[in-house]
Amino acid sequence: MSRRPKVHLNLNVRGMRSSATVAINEHSDQLIADGRKVWKLGLGQSPFPVAEPVVEALRTHAGEKDYLPVRGLRALRDAVADYHARRADISRSGDDVLIGPGSKELMFLLQLVYYGDLVIPTPAWVSYAPQAKIIGRRVCMVQTDQDDDWRLQPERLDELCAEDPGRPRIVILNYPANPTGRTYSPAQCKQLAKVAKRNGVVLLSDEIYGELHHAGEHVSMARYYPEGTIVSSGLSKWCGAGGWRLGTFLFPPRMRWLLDAMAAAASETFTSTSAPIQFAAVRAFEGGPEIERYLADSRRILALLGNWIATRLQRAGLRCPMPEGAFYLFPDFSPLRERLSTRGVTDSVELCRRLLDDTGVAILPGSEFGRPRAELTARLAYVNFDGAQALRELAGFDGQLDESFLHRNCPGTLEAIERICAWLE
Repeated sequence: MSRRPKVHLNLNVRGMRSSATVAINEHSDQLIADGRKVWKLGLGQSPFPVAEPVVEALRTHAGEKDYLPVRGLRALRDAVADYHARRADISRSGDDVLIGPGSKELMFLLQLVYYGDLVIPTPAWVSYAPQAKIIGRRVCMVQTDQDDDWRLQPERLDELCAEDPGRPRIVILNYPANPTGRTYSPAQCKQLAKVAKRNGVVLLSDEIYGELHHAGEHVSMARYYPEGTIVSSGLSKWCGAGGWRLGTFLFPPRMRWLLDAMAAAASETFTSTSAPIQFAAVRAFEGGPEIERYLADSRRILALLGNWIATRLQRAGLRCPMPEGAFYLFPDFSPLRERLSTRGVTDSVELCRRLLDDTGVAILPGSEFGRPRAELTARLAYVNFDGAQALRELAGFDGQLDESFLHRNCPGTLEAIERICAWLE
């Protein structure tokens, strides 16, 4: 008589659900397949096509089939180092760069090889904490305040480190931020860098949205804490190539030991990143006038749309800071708590469930980003529009954009926001 194998799951993953951002996208797709009309404001995927020079480079190198070095194609590593020197005035070499199949995988490897706590200011991207829990690391969620624009305050980091001064820690900073769209000024970066340096923490500066700072004025934390900051980036957000799965880590030279350990772990897991994608990525990080125009136009569109949405939600009675970068907003529905409670909505999960059921608009509850469930916050990704069409209209146009541009190019997004506001009223 045969016996079925028993289910023995790793205790660190038992009960773990799919990533919330992935789950909302798949759920929305299923509702659409079932015949529902859904406005997908859940998954944060760039609406813009991959820049044409980068696509052409991929066509040219589609036949590349060999395994590449674990650390990444040398030409790409050099291009990434040059890119950071050019954009952020950070002096590094290709030896300080590690390439991986998405920055998400590199973050996982970092926590695997570095023995220490993970410190996450909330609200935060949904996958930071689950990665640490899979590996078995201690996670410290640091609550931020809306009055501080959801930014980690230097004194709060200092207090945390003072609780156990010798404890090794990785502190994650993501800016412009997913889920808030807010960022850190140079002065704020300096203050945080001073505290981080004094306490000897490792800063993982997740700057994947840096090129989507709406004013094109992103400043890297590595400029102020060069000896302790790892800069994470990739192609998914600013180059529109999420499905290509290519991420980059830029290390301080003094952390070569950490890069070496991650590369060793990578050699036993993913081996190397897709060869054609790496060759094409060289062209992306080299930049040039055509890519600069692509970025400038992308920023103009996102800034116009994000400001329109924030203003409309504010008029509807919500607290919603104006976005400074990326393509997210983190509105707070609590000013309307009394009105919502009469309809049975008392927490962020029920808020988003009812909103999807009643209006077809899919957003994510703030509780998925580390906020208390009773807090009526939610993340909205304003990316459900045809980015290629919007870029085509902007080609060669340097004049002032107005709301009519949004009605022509982002009608579905505007309709979704109007449906939210009508539901609130």
